[in-house]
Amino acid sequence: MKIIYIFLQLLAITGFYLLGEELQTFFNIPLPGSIIGFLLLFAALMLKIYPLKWIDSGAHLLLAFLSLYFIPATVGVVEYRELFSGKGILLIPIVMASTFLTMAASGWVSQYAARVSTERKERS
Repeated sequence: MKIIYIFLQLLAITGFYLLGEELQTFFNIPLPGSIIGFLLLFAALMLKIYPLKWIDSGAHLLLAFLSLYFIPATVGVVEYRELFSGKGILLIPIVMASTFLTMAASGWVSQYAARVSTERKERS
């Protein structure tokens, strides 16, 4: 029964993706349809139109296999080796700096969210 439940949740997530694709095509929005679908899902969750429990297990399943989604990008880099060979040494500090900036920004945002959450609980 749990497998059917997760399958239905994945269908719901896919539905938001397809809705975003259709909106992008219909209105000719200069944004990828997947991003539009993600924003629609985010808005539905934030406005409590669509409860989180309706997609929670399916989203966790997708996140469990997240690292596999980066394999095509890695293969693409290997295929275009000559493009990166001349500037390869410059890519290392760029990747390191962007990784550290992303980690720092994620840390600051999570600490801010935790602080705001704690303050809300204390006020209530």
